[in-house]
Amino acid sequence: MKKSMYWFALPALIFYLTFWIFPILRLFQYSITDYNGYAQAYNYIGFDNYKELFKSDILGISLKNTLIYTFVTVIAGNIIGLAMALLLNMKIRGTGIYRSLAYIPTLFSAIVVGFLWSYVYMPDYGLISSFLDKMGIANELNFLGDYSTALYSIIFVEIWKTIGTTMIIFLAGLQTVPSDLLEAGRIDGCGSWRLLRHVKIPLLATAITINVTLSLINGLKAFDFPFIMTNGGPGTATNTLIYTIYKMAFTEQLFGKASALGVISFAVIIVITAVFVLKMNKREVSA
Repeated sequence: MKKSMYWFALPALIFYLTFWIFPILRLFQYSITDYNGYAQAYNYIGFDNYKELFKSDILGISLKNTLIYTFVTVIAGNIIGLAMALLLNMKIRGTGIYRSLAYIPTLFSAIVVGFLWSYVYMPDYGLISSFLDKMGIANELNFLGDYSTALYSIIFVEIWKTIGTTMIIFLAGLQTVPSDLLEAGRIDGCGSWRLLRHVKIPLLATAITINVTLSLINGLKAFDFPFIMTNGGPGTATNTLIYTIYKMAFTEQLFGKASALGVISFAVIIVITAVFVLKMNKREVSA
């Protein structure tokens, strides 16, 4: 009986090996070749792809943009999400409506959100420019066309889309905080700030770990909005690691080099995520 149960796991195991393990192994193989993505024949060139990547600027630029993207989305996204959760956890009229409105952006696909915000950011006829013109304020804003603002404009859209999920997770954590504990804190003279710092946040350790991990993964694998809204531009301002891999493989036909960058990105994501998760788990246990 027990042995027959393993057969039920076989389809899932085959699916996992076919669509996860095998592609990763092929990625490592292609990373040491000059494969162009379509030719049947290719040559093994050792670590030349890796050497070229470390010598070129594209790896440093892509890694820098990805880390900035990740850092801002993790910090700002979780702070805003926690603030919204605290606000919507209060006993106010229409709380359900406000929670639903805050969660709505999460329901839209990245393509819809990307095109929507591309219109909002449009320099001459976009929503922001039109509003400023009607207010009589002269502006020459070009959020997505300016090298210094393009990345942060996309980051804002990422936070706007994912803030609903972050808020819901924090809200679920806040509703598990015992009311007796909060009441005891108030009796002892704790104000709102002390209750938040010494009672609520420590009890939100699990929710914080989940949200930070999700934000971290979303930031490190950022591709949708750089691709949809700016196509990596202007210049290399919004080139993230995943977008650079896509461009290198499917636009420049350097599949072997893109595979090498994929291996580097895989290592970076695994290391950063593992370090963060381990640290967050330790804090969760201590809390």
